Amino acid sequence: MAKVINRIKAVLAERNKTGKWLAEQVNRDPATVSKWCTNAVQPDLLMLSTIADVLNVSIRELLVDSKKDN
Repeated sequence: MAKVINRIKAVLAERNKTGKWLAEQVNRDPATVSKWCTNAVQPDLLMLSTIADVLNVSIRELLVDSKKDN
């Protein structure tokens, strides 16, 4: 199981948006966005910034707090 690093899927759900919609907004293949949403792979920092802009959230909202469980 992939380690949960990002919250892209959760933020999309909070905004009532789909992965397909995000893929269109950031000009990426829907399969790539799906991999981000399942944490199979991670977007680079520039793409993470673009995603945050498109969703109108801070980059921090897209990331899981690694210190929260400690």
